[in-house]
Amino acid sequence: MNAVLRGAAAVALAVTFTANALAEEINFGIISTESQQNLKSKWEPLLADLSEKTGLEVKPFFASDYAGVIEGMRFGKVQLAWYGNKSAMEAVDRADGEVFAQTVSVEGEPGYWSVILAPKDSKLNSVEDLLKCDKSVNFGLGDPNSTSGFLVPTTFVFAANNVEPKDCFKNVTNANHETNAMAVANGQLDAAANNTENLTLLEKNNPAAFAKVKVIWKSPLIPSDPIVWRKDLPEETKAKIKDFFLTYGTDQSRGDVAQEKEVLAGLEWAPFKPSTNDQLLPIRVMELSKSIAKIKGDASLSEADKQAQVEKLEAQKAEFEEKLKANQS
Repeated sequence: MNAVLRGAAAVALAVTFTANALAEEINFGIISTESQQNLKSKWEPLLADLSEKTGLEVKPFFASDYAGVIEGMRFGKVQLAWYGNKSAMEAVDRADGEVFAQTVSVEGEPGYWSVILAPKDSKLNSVEDLLKCDKSVNFGLGDPNSTSGFLVPTTFVFAANNVEPKDCFKNVTNANHETNAMAVANGQLDAAANNTENLTLLEKNNPAAFAKVKVIWKSPLIPSDPIVWRKDLPEETKAKIKDFFLTYGTDQSRGDVAQEKEVLAGLEWAPFKPSTNDQLLPIRVMELSKSIAKIKGDASLSEADKQAQVEKLEAQKAEFEEKLKANQS
């Protein structure tokens, strides 16, 4: 009898080892909006729940910049990721990505806003002050793949006014939101791009620094951040992941809803909502608007070349705008 029990136990143990060995590994990409240490503490509870509820082995994937996560997805090292809209667009276009869910702010806002910060006691109080372009300002942009830190201010502040930042300012640097905010608060930058979500975090985590900055420009609304997977994930895996995200922290969850809401609150989010690649349409329009403005202001191009390039981009822009209008009606 003991031998039978030992044999059964050995079989059960072998099955357990086999199941663990076969557990599908998922690397979850997290863009570098702030320090890895801060991001890790916020994301680990959610990823632990994702592992537990789906049976997938989920590991966080960090990189020093947004491009690292995009390239990770492109080469199959990242299967799932949280992006901003511009980096998601790059992942969709270059890394076989697909948007399937969207974050929702804890206040229930439909999105967030890009801002430009200056020190509280600065003489800079508006875009007009900023764009005097006398080479006296040290300016901080975000990561080149950041929506709020780069694309939006580049489109609505610089391209819209036919200004090239490097020709306008004394120095132009690129850094994450947290670094830029602290540099403005500490007087190391005269102005910098940021967003309302990061300002909320700054006020919560460092009220002294928050008190040292002011907003001198605020953008149109930016859609909330997407969650993206690689399109070539097995359909069964996609179904597990989608079910987890769209029920997490809701009445449909099979877990501890109160605890899940606490995890989301740590990320400054409410429960997720479904989404598609169409949420990137406003970002595509912005990107094309920026490109069109740049071509129009390029003195090295002939008028004929400008017209040919602009007409092509205007046609693409009109197509995206028409689709966006249809989605909103």
